[in-house]
Amino acid sequence: MSAKASQWEISRKELKELLKQLEQWSAPATTLLSLYIPPGRPIGDVMELLRKELSVADNVKLKKTREAVKTALVAAMDRLKKFDKVPPNGLVIFCGINPKTEKLECFTFSPPDKVPVFFYRTDKHFHTEFLKEMVEEPEVYGLILVERGKMMVGLLRGSRIEILREATGFIPSKHHRGGQSQRRFDRLIEQAAEAFYKHAGEVASQALLPYLEQGRLKGVLVGGPAFSKQDFLDAGGLDYRLKQKILGLYDVADVDEHGFHELVQRAYDEIQGQKYAEATKALEEFKRHLAKDTGYEVYGYDEVMEALRMGMLKTLLIPEDHPELEKIKEEAEMYGTKVVVIPEGVPEAEWFKKTFGIAGIKRFK
Repeated sequence: MSAKASQWEISRKELKELLKQLEQWSAPATTLLSLYIPPGRPIGDVMELLRKELSVADNVKLKKTREAVKTALVAAMDRLKKFDKVPPNGLVIFCGINPKTEKLECFTFSPPDKVPVFFYRTDKHFHTEFLKEMVEEPEVYGLILVERGKMMVGLLRGSRIEILREATGFIPSKHHRGGQSQRRFDRLIEQAAEAFYKHAGEVASQALLPYLEQGRLKGVLVGGPAFSKQDFLDAGGLDYRLKQKILGLYDVADVDEHGFHELVQRAYDEIQGQKYAEATKALEEFKRHLAKDTGYEVYGYDEVMEALRMGMLKTLLIPEDHPELEKIKEEAEMYGTKVVVIPEGVPEAEWFKKTFGIAGIKRFK
């Protein structure tokens, strides 16, 4: 029987309290199970993974550890059986033997924001890092892309881009009849364009004003081809309070998801220090050194760690779900190396992870 998605939803406040509780858990061995399932992931695929992990657990030498891992896996599978499909915001499951009571406990819920990554691990602690952004109430940037007949509005939230609204409208192309007929038709076309731009401003206002009123909107970035950005602002549909938050207008070729990534890259000077912007900037710098074979690039776990311990690394790039993330961050701090975490939402994150694992940019050759 399918579980109703709403019965598993928890509020931001409830999540904050739960995280405090989960972060107190600590096991002597890698027996605490953390499972993150993003929306759209087939339940059957996840069940198959857990079945394989259950078989692998038979190879664990210590009986107590083996039984604890298998108990957590079976419990997680039992919870998953309650669902026909993943809830709209995804699903998170934490299971393990409580070291204080020696009893099994499981926490199953759908968080207030979408689960950003598919992640499974058994460890000495629960992996709560993917949920922390949801309770920190971070500042956000509004993103607006607009062209004649199409617009999108989104948010840059921490290390993620989130699409909020889209709108389209029909604007005829100009023709060449000549004379009075052409002038009249051209006026109608421009009126249609102006009406669309005004509607686009109203859509953007409805999407972004709640964040402004909460005091969380740090700025607004507007992108699009040619004169569309200024025409959009001149149409008067965007709330004056949002106009005051505009950090810049940027030439962006496409009004689509890729266009949002391009917009953030072009606006780097205005939003530097923001997680997503830092990740894309570091990736671009690494790729530039790689393409030109400058000798400043280094990749592969052993090679990067050797360069780090020799004090050669200026920047270390590492995927957000790397199993040694916290350990490497601590070590990098000892050598004054900047660590840039590459979130899954960055366009080339998967390519980077599969091709290099971790990478670095050297201070010197």
